[in-house]
Amino acid sequence: MSAADHIFKLRLRMATMGVDAYVVTSADPHLSEYPASHWKFREWLSGFTGSAGTVVILAEEAGLWTDSRYFLQAEEQLQDSGIKLFKSGEPGVPDYKEWISENLNAGSVVAIDGKTVSLAEQREMKEAFKKNDIRLDYKVFLQDEIWEGREAIPEDAIFELPVEYTGLSRKEKIEQVRAEMKKKHCTHYVVSALDEVAWLLNLRGQDVKYNPIFHSYLVISQNQVSLFIDPHKVTSSIGKQLANEDIKIFLYVDFYNFLKDMPPLAKVYLDPQKTNTIIYNTLPSQSEKAEGLSIITRLKAIKNDTEIANFKKAMKKDGVAMVKFLYWLDRSVGNADITELSATAKLRSFRAQQENFKGDSFNTISGYASNGAIVHYAASSESDRKLEPKSFLLLDSGGQYLEGTTDITRTIPLGTLTDEEKTDFTLVLKGHIALAKAYFPKGTRGVQLDILARQALWNYGLNYGHGTGHGIGHFLCVHEGPQSIRPQDNGIAVDAGMITSNEPGVYRKDKHGIRIENLILTTRDKETEFGEFLKFETLTLCPIDQRAIKAELLTNEEKQWINQYHQEVFDALSAALDAEEGAWLKEITKAL
Repeated sequence: MSAADHIFKLRLRMATMGVDAYVVTSADPHLSEYPASHWKFREWLSGFTGSAGTVVILAEEAGLWTDSRYFLQAEEQLQDSGIKLFKSGEPGVPDYKEWISENLNAGSVVAIDGKTVSLAEQREMKEAFKKNDIRLDYKVFLQDEIWEGREAIPEDAIFELPVEYTGLSRKEKIEQVRAEMKKKHCTHYVVSALDEVAWLLNLRGQDVKYNPIFHSYLVISQNQVSLFIDPHKVTSSIGKQLANEDIKIFLYVDFYNFLKDMPPLAKVYLDPQKTNTIIYNTLPSQSEKAEGLSIITRLKAIKNDTEIANFKKAMKKDGVAMVKFLYWLDRSVGNADITELSATAKLRSFRAQQENFKGDSFNTISGYASNGAIVHYAASSESDRKLEPKSFLLLDSGGQYLEGTTDITRTIPLGTLTDEEKTDFTLVLKGHIALAKAYFPKGTRGVQLDILARQALWNYGLNYGHGTGHGIGHFLCVHEGPQSIRPQDNGIAVDAGMITSNEPGVYRKDKHGIRIENLILTTRDKETEFGEFLKFETLTLCPIDQRAIKAELLTNEEKQWINQYHQEVFDALSAALDAEEGAWLKEITKAL
């Protein structure tokens, strides 16, 4: 069945239930960025496969709201679906709440599945619709009735991540959480984000592709930790360990009943951005609620010394795999039939040779020439292009290792480049270097750093629509908060111990896309009479191809940075390469 057929079925159910608009998010009940297939209802309904997007279905109209990463992809995938694309963030484009309000009459009903909408988002919707006397119903689960062939929730077993990788035991992490709960005068803390459960318990799973997490919930009190999980996921040895540490296991499906029975005098802490609407409304009305940034979000973002040391090991392994791949690509393009997909497979094979490799950290973006201009391009058998000895291959990829998660983008010249391609590449590089070299006072937020990566592009009237940097998990999700470097201010300071991406870019439709991404660790620099100052340490180890650089556009300081970086790359990786690969790396990293 087509997307149009799916929407027709949905509209029939909406009509029988008196629903005038149905809002479908991308999330699961844990509000995951990348949900398991069991919860990809928006994808099934619309045919749009991007990771971010909201679909709204009215009786006669339908819309999809997504960000600039997916504009080109959405235009292609929504053809013949009857769904109009709304480009979020573009001038004059209403958000979906405004559009609904404009298109519905007073007394209309908007329905959502409250398990897939955060408490914060539901409150915004309710407030927006109230002005037009539109009612919001958060208990309408229409996918259960119309979604045929829905996949089951994955049943894979969980496994332990030893303290040699995590740096802290479960007991130590739980003690940290309870100390923070006491500061907030809370008796209970509800955790539904899957990466937070995995981090706290030093456990990992295989429920979601690319993300080593598992479906579960946690409720933490001062005398008990309650884990809600399907028991067949828990091996006998892990079950015994958890029992010995006073972690009690309940059925995954019993979570909401447990919340109903929360002690009346409980004071429950939760994060409205990470807690779904049904969770909040299931808690007893007489229980006091306290809201704020998830305790684990903050603890998880500040990597400890062991995690940082392991991240550096992961970066070295990933760098070796990348250099082997780049050497192979350099020798092969023009001499063999290589496509976007076959290049992706080759890179994965080099990563798989590294010890403790556990898979890719996301679906590799391998975009040749004009395909590189599609920010989150996913090559398919239909779109797969042959690589030719000209233009760029934009390759955004990453690996999951027990030591850490990697995320790297290299824009690789495959042969002759135009002056525009070289200029664009160099301007992106200038922005990358400016951010990498930044010094800033403690308390600085990502929005205040973002301009550093864009200034060189702005000087030429260029820009990019995505953020400059996101946090990254320790053998967890490739995107994590709370920090980000982007034009939108989330109020969160970039602090020592955080690992963030540095990835400016520029994209010319039907021509090329360029992005250069390394991971950077925030470290302490100095303390003066004006306060404490921080800086970034670049962790990623992989050459940036100088054949695409217009050296005359670089300052001496920028040349010095690239030369020093390349010396570090060579020193760190050369011993793990064979003679030919080492000689190639020496040549590609020679001083400008």
